Amino acid sequence: MIKLIDLLKITGVYLNSYKIHCAAGKDDSPLEAFFEGRFKAWQEHQNQQNFRCDEIISLIHLQEDKWLFAGIYQVLGVKHRKAGDKSWFEYGTKEMAGLEHLTGRIVIQFRKRFIASHLIGIKYIDKLLVSEIREKRMRVSDFPGYNAINLSYRLLRTVVRKNLPQWKEALSNVSGIYLVTDTHTGKHFVGSAHGGDTIWHQWVSFAISGHADVKPLSRLLSREVGDYQFNFQFSILEICDLKTGRDYVLSRAQHWKQVLRSIEFGYNEK
Repeated sequence: MIKLIDLLKITGVYLNSYKIHCAAGKDDSPLEAFFEGRFKAWQEHQNQQNFRCDEIISLIHLQEDKWLFAGIYQVLGVKHRKAGDKSWFEYGTKEMAGLEHLTGRIVIQFRKRFIASHLIGIKYIDKLLVSEIREKRMRVSDFPGYNAINLSYRLLRTVVRKNLPQWKEALSNVSGIYLVTDTHTGKHFVGSAHGGDTIWHQWVSFAISGHADVKPLSRLLSREVGDYQFNFQFSILEICDLKTGRDYVLSRAQHWKQVLRSIEFGYNEK
């Protein structure tokens, strides 16, 4: 596989002082931000002064060791912002011209086994290998892989309403354990699909009603003002074959409820 840095040189791009941003946010998915055309703004908002550099190589986590190339950005400046007891850094950046045809198309292989996400470029650049150059830019219609799913309710509704084929096929072929996170409170609901039921079927129910007849969530929506379901975020904890026994799936769901303490502190009931 060719190294990303070598591919960049072929296109005439030479970097100075740069960092590699491995974007994998939990609350607001960087992949979702990319699909919606707001990744630049998403990246410019930082809790710390993370970009003391001239350029940023932006990667978005897909699954396991795969990352989507989201462009190279020139750092123009930074401002320290405060509002009440909150403080953050707001960067000004500009996407480097001449790479637009590669943004969202290059899939990088990078084995990252540490927490840090703003990396000194020269230290890691040779480890970024081009795994694939997609024919077209990755879009929301492209299923990113089970491990990469981190859907807001808004985006889930879009996936269901458009009946996107890749999503429907992938989620219709598995049972398993999924997670609904209330991004307003941080509380979790661990759900499971089993006995021939699929994750797609259950998530369609969520997209339609907001609560999929889950009693604690139904009660929550009935007492909250407005469209509270837009605080919900959906991800997958574990997938199983459709032939996997009901008892096994339920035992795994119970395991995740214990791990996440979603009975004591979340929306699961005993």
